[in-house]
Amino acid sequence: MGTEATPDIEIAALYRQYAQRWFAGHSELYRQWADGVASSRSLLALLQGLPEAKRQPNLIFAAARFHGCPDVPFRSLEEYLLEHWTQIRTIILSHATQTNEAARCATLLPALGLIAAQEQRPLALIEVGCSAGLCLLPDLYSYSYDGAAPLGTGSPLLECATTGSPPLPAALPQISWRAGVDLFPLDGTDPDTVAWLRALIWPGQEARARRLDQALDTLAALAAGKLSGHAGPPQVLAGDLNEKVAELVAAAPPQAVPVVMHSAVLAYLDPADRTRSAHTIASLDCRWLSNEAFFMDSANLTAGVSDRQYFTLALDRVPLAHTGQHGDQLHWL
Repeated sequence: MGTEATPDIEIAALYRQYAQRWFAGHSELYRQWADGVASSRSLLALLQGLPEAKRQPNLIFAAARFHGCPDVPFRSLEEYLLEHWTQIRTIILSHATQTNEAARCATLLPALGLIAAQEQRPLALIEVGCSAGLCLLPDLYSYSYDGAAPLGTGSPLLECATTGSPPLPAALPQISWRAGVDLFPLDGTDPDTVAWLRALIWPGQEARARRLDQALDTLAALAAGKLSGHAGPPQVLAGDLNEKVAELVAAAPPQAVPVVMHSAVLAYLDPADRTRSAHTIASLDCRWLSNEAFFMDSANLTAGVSDRQYFTLALDRVPLAHTGQHGDQLHWL
């Protein structure tokens, strides 16, 4: 007679998976923290008391740092969590892992260029899980692929290494409209929100922190009307994508091609919601750009999983590339 894994064993497995697949090579401290949690009966017991969707390492660690925990060895983190759990638990329940990594625009840009070339029209970007909307500003950043001269003059400069000869655009796409939907949209001009976004940056990733600050500065300049010649700041709706994304596609300017996109969002949905979301987007009159650890097969909308520590970039459910989770690598297929 078989036995089912107990919740603490499942949570420990989740943390070991994050340590090995996502944190290794990207944040040594988070790797150590995740391995430590997986072996801590006290912390696993606390995590069992959270809703399943709130147990992700990224969220737990960011909440601890947001509360004031310094970047310390695991035993000190364990003591801090145990001592301040009531307050940290409140942060966990009221916040989400809305990292909003602007550098992912470097991996999205070639696909956006393909759409622009195929459609011969401006793009209306609609992002699912848009957080503060930083990935809705690809025309306002600049890019350097494989150390080449920058494309564009905006800030931050996003650097990306490539293989497989991706179709790098000669010019930035024309964006005529920007919109997004998120369960909990973030105001990138609010100091407390900015502090949360900074807490979501993994320890040891100073370049990501600098990019975040520069992207937030660009968003603020756009909101203040200081960037003429560009579409204005994103229009953001609060709510579930299945209820709101059709409304945004319908609201896109008629002269533009709607592009529904999402990056690092599907991992936070259960399988049923992933499938439902796929059917929702596929039913709309739009192009569909996804950059996820999960992707939807072009034949039957079934969720697939990348077998490495990369995301799969797909256009209209056809895989184009494997991408680095923070936008620094693009391996064209």
